Amino acid sequence: MSDDVVAVTGASGRIGRRVADRLGAAGVPVRLLGRDPARLPEVPGAVKAPPAAYGDGEAMRAALDGADTLFLVSAHESPDRVAEHRTAVDAAVAAGVGRVVYLSFQGAGPEATFTFARDHWHTERYVRAHEGLAFTFLRDNWYLAGIPAMTGPDGVIRGPAGNGRVAAVAHEDIADVAAVVLLARDGRYDGAVYDVTGGEAFTLAEAAEEMSRATGRTIRYVPETREEAYASRAGYGAERWRLDGWVSSYEAVARGELAAVSDTVERVAGHEPMTLRAYLSAHPRDYAHLVVG
Repeated sequence: MSDDVVAVTGASGRIGRRVADRLGAAGVPVRLLGRDPARLPEVPGAVKAPPAAYGDGEAMRAALDGADTLFLVSAHESPDRVAEHRTAVDAAVAAGVGRVVYLSFQGAGPEATFTFARDHWHTERYVRAHEGLAFTFLRDNWYLAGIPAMTGPDGVIRGPAGNGRVAAVAHEDIADVAAVVLLARDGRYDGAVYDVTGGEAFTLAEAAEEMSRATGRTIRYVPETREEAYASRAGYGAERWRLDGWVSSYEAVARGELAAVSDTVERVAGHEPMTLRAYLSAHPRDYAHLVVG
């Protein structure tokens, strides 16, 4: 196995941790990055880097010193997210990192309906601008875990998604794809852009039916207009940019921007991706808050 060091950001999160586990099991030297090292997982053979936030160029450079490849999980949504990504990429280049595998989003583009997907396009463009830096972009869809998370305690999924379809994908399947790409040392994935989706695209009404089957109670999807969507979320006290992101994610579904199903999981990871039904069966804790009695 190569001695190339792979740095994994967001290593305490649901994707970063799974990727780190897979790399560690393969015997790859892994560097775990995070703002709080105390929250980083214990991965055999992995080294925990000093604290590093994406927006802190000096700390990121120190944390990445000696790494060959960077798995860059996108930062938490914020008005400064693109600037944070740029700082992280600059730090990686300054530290001698030669390859970046970036976790992006399906449909990333400057005019994407989903406002946060625009951040991903700007980040991809910035990575591309670094001559000599190898890259792979993994554009995932919605997370399957988000379906129970977006279901209210009243058993209702609300949003302006209409009858649009979404090819949501499991964290496990994304991690499997990312691990294969990161383990490759022959450049076969360099310069590639992959949509990473589940194996089916479903409406939120169909998702509600699956949730009903899993929870044993009636789960409904209630379509909203844009105005109704903003009004129903007003009680969270979120800033406008965040509300825009929440609402526009459903609108992207309504416009068909997240309906395309890719074969990336099967082609790269070598197995079929999870369906929503299979995901709910494997993760009952994700919807335990919705089970009555």
